[in-house]
Amino acid sequence: MLENINLDKKLAREEYKRIEPALQERLYHLEKACWDQGVPSIIVFEGWDAAGKGTTIAALTQRLDPRGFKLYPITAPRTYEQQHPWLGRFWLKVPNRGEMVIFDHSWYRRVLHERIEGSVSETLWKEAYRDIVEFERMLADDGTVFIKFFLHISRKEQKRRFQAIEADPLEAWRVTDGDWSRNKQYDQYLVATEEMLELTESEFAPWTVVEATSKWYARKKVFDTVIGAMEARLGANAPPRTEAVDAMRNADLRAAMESLNEGAQ
Repeated sequence: MLENINLDKKLAREEYKRIEPALQERLYHLEKACWDQGVPSIIVFEGWDAAGKGTTIAALTQRLDPRGFKLYPITAPRTYEQQHPWLGRFWLKVPNRGEMVIFDHSWYRRVLHERIEGSVSETLWKEAYRDIVEFERMLADDGTVFIKFFLHISRKEQKRRFQAIEADPLEAWRVTDGDWSRNKQYDQYLVATEEMLELTESEFAPWTVVEATSKWYARKKVFDTVIGAMEARLGANAPPRTEAVDAMRNADLRAAMESLNEGAQ
C-alpha cells in the first residue's frame, strides 16, 4: 500500500507561507470551540525518522492557546511503567473534556519499534492490535475525536535527510546509530507499518497517510485534516468560516514571524 503512495507531491514554500496564517487562525478558533463545547481530541503523529513530525507539530501548535492542548513525546516505557498494563501510561494522558492532546509517537510503538527490536514477544505485539482498537473505540464512544497521521518518506529520502543533518555541526547530534539502524531495516518497518495501518484503521479513528517529501505539502495536509475533523465533529457548533484573512494582515504577520525566526538563528 505505502509503496503506491505518490511521494512526489509538492507545494511551493511561498504558497504555504501565504495560507499558513489563515490555517493557524482557523485551527485556533476550532480549538476554542472544542473547549467551549467540551469536545476532547487526540492527534497522533507516527512516521519515519526525519519525516518532519516535530516541525509539523510545531507549526500546528504555534498559534494555539497553550492552555487548551498538551503535547506528549513518547519514548520507551520506564522500568516502573513496565510493571503495569502496557496501555496504562497512555490512559494517564488522555484529554480532559474540551482538551486537545498531541502524541509525538504513541501506543503504536508496540507494533512498530518494539516489534522490530524484539523487545516484546510476537504474542504480545499481536495482541496489541486488539488492545489498541478497543482503547480507541472506548475513547471515541465517550466523544473523543481521533486524528492519526503517518508521515511517509522513502528510504532514499530518509538517508538524504540524515546525511544533511550530520553535515551541520550544530545538528549532527540529532542523528543516532539507532536512526541509521532503522534506515537499514526500512523494509521490515514498511511491512510492520502496512499491517498496523490495515489492522487499526476504523471509522472512529481513521489513519491519514501524509506524503512528506515536501514539508510544505505535508504541513498543509495535516492542517486541512485536523480542521476538517474538528469541523465535522462540532457540526453546527463550529465557528462560521469567514473570508480569507485580509491579505495585508497576513503579509504583516508572515513578515513578523520570519523576522523572529531570523533573529533566533
